[in-house]
Amino acid sequence: MADYTVVNLLEVEDQAPKFGYAPDLESRFARKPLGLERSGLSHFRVAGGYRIPFGHSHSEQEEVYLVVSGSARVKLDDDVVELGEWDAVRIPVGTMRAFEAGPDGAEIIAFGAPDTDNRDIEMTPDWWADQNG
Repeated sequence: MADYTVVNLLEVEDQAPKFGYAPDLESRFARKPLGLERSGLSHFRVAGGYRIPFGHSHSEQEEVYLVVSGSARVKLDDDVVELGEWDAVRIPVGTMRAFEAGPDGAEIIAFGAPDTDNRDIEMTPDWWADQNG
């Protein structure tokens, strides 16, 4: 029998309320529920005009973010990039990033590898607010 896991991303626990980001943000991290060993998968719903209140970067993990509905802006170091439905952005190791949803909100899927269990993360509160853009 094949070894696989099926998980509905909308049934993964929303972690945003634990950190005070609800109702403007839903964050569902599916790496553990899926049993992923070398990668990660996350689902985000961001309310219209809401800017994620921190920036983050990874020292080992490359990530891809895919906007599946709505629109968003992503600040990547000093650049701000506009994203629409089905736009994907690859974010290399070491690049600081933060998202802001467009007026109608955004639904975003994030994929990252390798799995570092976030031991490689650097988080900076209000990073975008402290920058131009």
